[in-house]
Amino acid sequence: MLRLTAALSLAGVVSASFENNLAYLSPSRRHASLAVPLAHVQKRQSGSLYTAAEVNFTHGIASGDPYANSVILWTRLSPTADNVASDIVPEGVVPIYGDEGAPPSSRAACVEYRIGTDEALTNVVNSGRAYTSSEVDWTVKFEATNLQPFTTYFYRFNVCDSSKSSVVGRTKTIPTKDQTVPRNIKLAVYSCSNYPEGYFNAYAAVNAKDSADYILHLGDYIYEYKAGLTDLRKPLPDRETYSLYDYRKRTASYRLDPDLALSHQKFPWIPVWDDHEVADNSYKDGSKNSDGEEFRLRKQAAVRSYFEWMPLRQVTMDDSLRIWRDFSIGNLFDLIMLDTRQYNRDVTVLGPLGGIIGGNKNEVEEQADWVNRTIMGFNQEAWFYTKLQESSDRQARWRLVGNQVIFSRVTIGVFNDEPLNLDQWDGYIANRDRVYKTLVDNKINNTVMLSGDSHAAWVSDMVWKAEEGYDENTGAGAVGVELAGSAVSSSSPLTGIVQRLITDPISKLLIKNNPTLQWQDLYYRGYFEMDIGYDAIEAQFFGIPNLKERSTEEIKIAKFLIRDGENKLARNPTVGGGVAYAGALKNGKVEKAP
Repeated sequence: MLRLTAALSLAGVVSASFENNLAYLSPSRRHASLAVPLAHVQKRQSGSLYTAAEVNFTHGIASGDPYANSVILWTRLSPTADNVASDIVPEGVVPIYGDEGAPPSSRAACVEYRIGTDEALTNVVNSGRAYTSSEVDWTVKFEATNLQPFTTYFYRFNVCDSSKSSVVGRTKTIPTKDQTVPRNIKLAVYSCSNYPEGYFNAYAAVNAKDSADYILHLGDYIYEYKAGLTDLRKPLPDRETYSLYDYRKRTASYRLDPDLALSHQKFPWIPVWDDHEVADNSYKDGSKNSDGEEFRLRKQAAVRSYFEWMPLRQVTMDDSLRIWRDFSIGNLFDLIMLDTRQYNRDVTVLGPLGGIIGGNKNEVEEQADWVNRTIMGFNQEAWFYTKLQESSDRQARWRLVGNQVIFSRVTIGVFNDEPLNLDQWDGYIANRDRVYKTLVDNKINNTVMLSGDSHAAWVSDMVWKAEEGYDENTGAGAVGVELAGSAVSSSSPLTGIVQRLITDPISKLLIKNNPTLQWQDLYYRGYFEMDIGYDAIEAQFFGIPNLKERSTEEIKIAKFLIRDGENKLARNPTVGGGVAYAGALKNGKVEKAP
């Protein structure tokens, strides 16, 4: 074992090792073979380290997956700005390096972190050291431990035994499971951040306001395909991603965006993937343009890169690709983060426009209501229903469910009553019914589904059995609420037709023909914030007026209230106070934004 031992003034003697760097671990505790083989790493090392002058913190810092007593800290300390062209396979075969990208190195770099209660880091409460190397693309992940609950901390990385340091980051732990939270908790909820299609001004707006305790990202953090000729920005590599190098380079390109980098620096993130972190419309056996062994290897490469580059923990898994996990935020709410895309999803529509042109739309239509069809795999389903029940039993006030695709039934309703998009839960009817049955049979209240993926905003009452017994005017008969946000920058589902004189009438049509749908907007890119208290949740949606240049400008486009115990959107006297500033609002009016 290659080790470096040094004396730290506050922590005594601390050893650096490869094991201290969580990036070397498998994404799954139960699948050690998915880890980077340390025996190979150590064998290749020459025993010397890069000096401070030879390395740099190339891609900022980040924190995530906060617990009450610990948090994950991330950085990249590298002798090169490029990424490593490594094809480490899960079985631990010696890496294969091509001509592209940075070459492997026989030397390691030593990284130290310190975390404390003040920005100057005069009161350090935890520290540690680890090595990083080319095998993990020079990424570093620590678990900072022995922290206090619901406390703000500051952290910084250094090259070991030098004054060369990263910027200072800020993070926050969550309350203990049974703690009564002393104030409302604020979340910013994002999805679908497409680098080529515009600047990440949705991140910039929250950075400027400093308005969130924690950031949720519901997936499509990166996009895998090659940028188009007319796209605003072009990430690297300039092609669709397939290899481990490709996914590393694409993620690295995104992380150089200054607004995304600052968001990671200022807030702890709780992310989950959707499809584009791997491939468009992916499911358990393939995607829109890959399947078989090609898709299996592609998925492994994407997952390896995601685990290296994102500040998330290992989870206890029963297979290699689990990311679903949960967080108990005091007795205020439980956050259940689902994977409705990569884990064990049955086949989805694969052709353009929801499979209407070519593809397999007829096949999925036939299977949509099969009893044994699942959007998340039966293991995850069982876990999900157990978590809902446990959360209710412990009397947490709210259950927030982070999910990728639209949960509520949606139809255009012009020529027939067919679902709008079978890639959503509408293509997995029996699975959705099992969710509703769990909520209804166990009298589980205060459930709020959070959704992304669609590049549009949707706010609905959640209703089982095709609106039976539901009153769209009062909300009577609802069993929960769905809040679905638009995209950070990904284009409108109307494929670039984004004039409001077109989008607003379509939103009105959707509102008219979908009883549970209370507000809908197709025009604005944006995000939403949640202010979560014991008596109510307030959700405020923001639109970003300009993606063509960096800006912190935003527009408040709608606001909604969910009261404790009501299991529906509050009416004051109608949903959203009767006024929105974009899209269409049931029983309300849309005005020009103030």
